Amino acid sequence: MLVRRKHSLDATKCFNKNLSLHGRAAGAASGGTLSLAIVADLLALFLPLAFSSPLVTPTLAQSLQQQDSQASSPTPNPDTSTEDNPLEQTCNISGVPSLQLTKVVGSWVKAANWVEKPGMSMGRLIQKFGPQMMAYLNSSPWPDINHQARLARVPVIMYHDILPQKEVFFDITPEEFEQHLRLIHDNGLTPISLDQLVTHLRTGLPLPEKPILLTFDDGYESAYKYVYPLLKQYGYPAAFSIYTLNVGNNTGRDHVTWDQLREMTANPLVTISAHSVTHPQDVTVLSDDKLRMEVTESKRIIESKLGIPIRYFTYPEGKYDARVEKFVQEAGYLAALTMNDLEDRFAGQSKNLLAIDRIGQSKLQDAIAEAWGGPKLPSWSGGFDFATPIKVTKVTIDKNRLIVVSGGRPITIHANSRYQVPQIIAGTNAVAAVDGGFFSLHYLNSNEMIGPVFSQNENKFIPGLKYENMRSTGRPLVLISLQAVRFIPFDPTKHNTLEGIQAEMPNVTDAFIAAAWLVKDSQPQPASHFGNLVDFKIARNRAFWGINQEGQPMIGVTLNSVDAISLGASLAKAGLRDAVMVDSGASSSLAYKGKSLMAHLVGYELRPVPHVVALVAPPSANDSAQIAPHPGGGSGTCSFGRD
Repeated sequence: MLVRRKHSLDATKCFNKNLSLHGRAAGAASGGTLSLAIVADLLALFLPLAFSSPLVTPTLAQSLQQQDSQASSPTPNPDTSTEDNPLEQTCNISGVPSLQLTKVVGSWVKAANWVEKPGMSMGRLIQKFGPQMMAYLNSSPWPDINHQARLARVPVIMYHDILPQKEVFFDITPEEFEQHLRLIHDNGLTPISLDQLVTHLRTGLPLPEKPILLTFDDGYESAYKYVYPLLKQYGYPAAFSIYTLNVGNNTGRDHVTWDQLREMTANPLVTISAHSVTHPQDVTVLSDDKLRMEVTESKRIIESKLGIPIRYFTYPEGKYDARVEKFVQEAGYLAALTMNDLEDRFAGQSKNLLAIDRIGQSKLQDAIAEAWGGPKLPSWSGGFDFATPIKVTKVTIDKNRLIVVSGGRPITIHANSRYQVPQIIAGTNAVAAVDGGFFSLHYLNSNEMIGPVFSQNENKFIPGLKYENMRSTGRPLVLISLQAVRFIPFDPTKHNTLEGIQAEMPNVTDAFIAAAWLVKDSQPQPASHFGNLVDFKIARNRAFWGINQEGQPMIGVTLNSVDAISLGASLAKAGLRDAVMVDSGASSSLAYKGKSLMAHLVGYELRPVPHVVALVAPPSANDSAQIAPHPGGGSGTCSFGRD
């Protein structure tokens, strides 16, 4: 806290000078005045946090610059030298480069300019960046990994040497490496920096849809000769792990020189990680003095030679233990990279920031198929998005294996009898569906529902029976329109007529009673909220549907038996804003494009049902759903969650 406060006070001293220069520059560029009071208020909120970590400022500044570009504001030339730009010479804070301070001040000045532009209200600005600010403010305690980041699948790919003639199995040729870059490009992946990854792991901030991080160990000359030119050509960032003893030396393999490293680190695409001094085979067996030397001296030497801060450490051979972690922490590193020859894991599955897992380059194609940047941040608008393509995801959270389908527009279908879910959506425009509300079991072919039901396929409101309505009091009444979804407590005295539900939602197209809230206002529901629901504490297959933090509909099922309380906790972590349980147990069924997604995964015949919640593809949208292989099956080699 003392360091954070000192940075904040130092930043405040420098603030006026930076703000004055940036304000004059921005005012001149826009031909108008600048509301510096707005910038001051924003900085007063953000500075104490921004200067507690060197990772915060670049990420937010990058977002601001992207928004600024969309607003057609002029952007500075990144090649402009500090001699030609007085904004780069204003001041320096201990531990925080002056460039970093001027960039964050400049970014907030741009934000103030947007506020004054037509169409950019303060409300829109807050909605745009408020969720990011809250993610920073609620970042996980270091070195823990944020629970949102654990949902993502970010592969960190590990390379060693690139040689025209391979000498060991993990070498690759320059031609093969360029093929890897083309593969990354052609599959729509976005390479990220190590700074971006660590910020994501700490805060849960989402990354691009399909992120990947490239890392190169040991500092071979090929890093400069082959890798660096190709990174510049493709515009891809990467991290290089350097052990200092062999810099500039030929040990049977040539290594980079300090001059080459200085040239590389002048490019923002390059991040350097310390990799010890001598690269011992197993740092866990070193004495305290030897271990301290390997960890701290490598950092000191690289910083003195290159004139840049070194925030990351890479364990030689990937080996570490609690004692090694402690020395790495004491040396001032923010994160550390490791490897595991026996298991490939995504970054979010790592133990913590001091042990970020990586995947060998030979598994690149498998990793590409599964890469995902994680759920989006909660929207402050609280609105709905029924225009996104429908996609299917398999994910494991707290040992609960889920299949979820998200996107599109939600509807319900009330069939004339009981059928398997794929049969119900056959011949309709529904892309996917999950079994819906409770129904009567008095007759095998009955479509009689428990409680009132209104489906647009029938356009007919069917009231519920009085005694069943009374038992359903307080359960979630699901109301769907073309623009919105509401989950409200069912009141049999108000909601058993069409006029009654229209009073709650005038344009309602679908309505039914769900079993119980699993997640409400982003919070998992405790046992006390399940009322008289039978067997909610019993582990069984469950089905659910709801709205995620982006306002998109989600339907899904569990592939393992789970109680309702634990399922709610997992769905809250998965980013559900609201979620309700629908008919479960033997009725649990999920279909996509006419096929069941779970019939072959359970050891029993699924019960036919008369009602489903379905997702319809948005008009003219291309359905981009792809089903990733589940851990232990298919072609994937990386697991989705922490089993």
